[in-house]
Amino acid sequence: MLTVKNLNQFYGQSHILRDVSLNAPKGQCVCVMGRNGVGKTTLLQCLMGLLPAASGQVFFEGQDITKAKPEARAALGLGYVPQGRQIFPVLTVEENLKLPLPWRRGGGTELPELIFELFPVLKDMANRRGGDLSGGQQQQLAMARALVLNPKILLLDEPTEGIQPNVVQDIINVVKRLIAEGLTVLEVEQKAPVAKKVGDLYVIMDRGQVVAEGPMDSLDEETIRSLLSV
Repeated sequence: MLTVKNLNQFYGQSHILRDVSLNAPKGQCVCVMGRNGVGKTTLLQCLMGLLPAASGQVFFEGQDITKAKPEARAALGLGYVPQGRQIFPVLTVEENLKLPLPWRRGGGTELPELIFELFPVLKDMANRRGGDLSGGQQQQLAMARALVLNPKILLLDEPTEGIQPNVVQDIINVVKRLIAEGLTVLEVEQKAPVAKKVGDLYVIMDRGQVVAEGPMDSLDEETIRSLLSV
């Protein structure tokens, strides 16, 4: 569904992404892993069009979207949940959720009921300001906001970072359900135990390069120690 070929990106003179190639098959979860600073967030920003690629190509369902604007990618079916949530703290939960409606794939002016089925706490807090929610609730809001777009693929940047354990399990359950229902997920995930629960495939990055990849059930402790342990 999503194919990346030889993607390069720079910050000034720093070469952040170095010929990154990967494939996210339809209906599967690919976990992009690696220590801090290896280029994982930059990769997702390039895939969403928030950063231009210096070179290389990005294909979505066979279409070259390398130069497409973020809003065009959203219309095609890419949903993005950034690191740090980036919700609007002074807007209510409902207002945050309604913001993407004009760009919803397939149209529609009402919030899909699936949102509140997946995240019932958001229905109870619909009139509360986003900034008044806990970190875990804000993360659920950020995920729900992306799902309002009715995406075909969801790009998740460390959705369990800094979240209380009970909400981490809720997020894992939601991701697994979405995958079971046919959504494709590309998730940046620091925690190997979480990645093993949700991922079908893994990609490990180091110094801007893909250094290991394969089926999640083949990710062994030696690889985790050598490439992921701090």
